[in-house]
Amino acid sequence: MLNKKAEFEVLEQDIAQVAKALSHPARLSILRILAKEKGCMCGDIVDLLPLAQSTVSQHLKYLKDAGLIKGEVDGPKTCYCLNYEAIQNFKNSLNEIFTEIESLSCESDCC
Repeated sequence: MLNKKAEFEVLEQDIAQVAKALSHPARLSILRILAKEKGCMCGDIVDLLPLAQSTVSQHLKYLKDAGLIKGEVDGPKTCYCLNYEAIQNFKNSLNEIFTEIESLSCESDCC
């Protein structure tokens, strides 16, 4: 059984991976588009962003690798949608770590 420290390190790694995927404004825009459209093809997303198709595809891959979106093959195209469970897990993880930081900051007299 893993101790709390080992679990926390995994939590930090998971948060960092998703945070890195969210660190580009185009990826945040893609998430908003998918939330509004309830799923759409890469070409539809390209039409809504000032980016080349290849660039949008790279951003979609990054989001998919982080688990924030899902892609379902529909013939020669892929339909993308949000992975709401992964988004909720990320929110919960961030809340957990920031709650801990906040509780520890109350104990410090620094600065």
